[in-house]
Amino acid sequence: MNKAELVEAIAKETGLTKAKSGEVVATMVNTITETLKNGEKVSLVGFGTWTTTKRAERKGRNPKTGEEITISSRTVAKFKAGNELTKGVN
Repeated sequence: MNKAELVEAIAKETGLTKAKSGEVVATMVNTITETLKNGEKVSLVGFGTWTTTKRAERKGRNPKTGEEITISSRTVAKFKAGNELTKGVN
């Protein structure tokens, strides 16, 4: 399912217009992104939790030349599925 299909499914389920449903999806994604940017976690009970973690600087290789390069440290987002989501897909 892509974003457009999600918007359509929300519109169908709730009776909202596709435009309003699109705003809801965009607002949710933006809010989660901003919260993670601020170093906080987002938890939807039963669905899952988004957190951030730091990846340390490490050595790697350029696949084209084989030259050793340094991959800088970065912050990455992680998602851990909740119990209801896990049970729902199994």
